[in-house]
Amino acid sequence: MTTPRPEAQPVLPRVLGAAVTGAVLATGARAYLSWATHRSDRICRTTDGLCFTGWNLTAVPLVFAVALVVLLVVYKRLGIRPRIAVVPPTLMLAPMPLAAADTAAGWWAVALAGGAWSYSLALAAWDRYRIPALAASAALLLASMAVLYG
Repeated sequence: MTTPRPEAQPVLPRVLGAAVTGAVLATGARAYLSWATHRSDRICRTTDGLCFTGWNLTAVPLVFAVALVVLLVVYKRLGIRPRIAVVPPTLMLAPMPLAAADTAAGWWAVALAGGAWSYSLALAAWDRYRIPALAASAALLLASMAVLYG
C-alpha cells in the first residue's frame, strides 16, 4: 500500500493566489478589449465598408500574450506545477466562461468567472484534487456554453 506524500506547502493559498490572478487578468482583459472595441468603433464611424484598425488586429493577441506571461510568472512563484499542463487550458478555454459571464452580468461576473476558472484548473495540478477540479471546470464550461448558445 502506498501512502500519499504530504504536500510541501498547503494547496489552498496557492490556488487562491491563482484565483486572484485569474480574476485580475479577466477584469483587465475585459476592460482592454472593451476599450479597443470602443476606440475602433470611433475610428471606423466614418467608413462605410470594412474597417480594420490596429486595435482590432492586436487586441486579442496582446491579451493572450500578457495573460501567458503573467500566469507563467505567478504560477512559478506559487509553485503550481506542471505549468505546461495548467496554463494552456486556462488560456485557450477561458474565453467561453468569460464571454458568458460578460453577457449575463457584466464586469463583476467576469472577475468571478476568471477566478473560478483559474482556481479549478490550478487545483487540477494536484493528483488528489484532479477529478473534482476537472469536473468543476467542465461544469463551468458547459454552463457557459448554455448561457452563450442556449
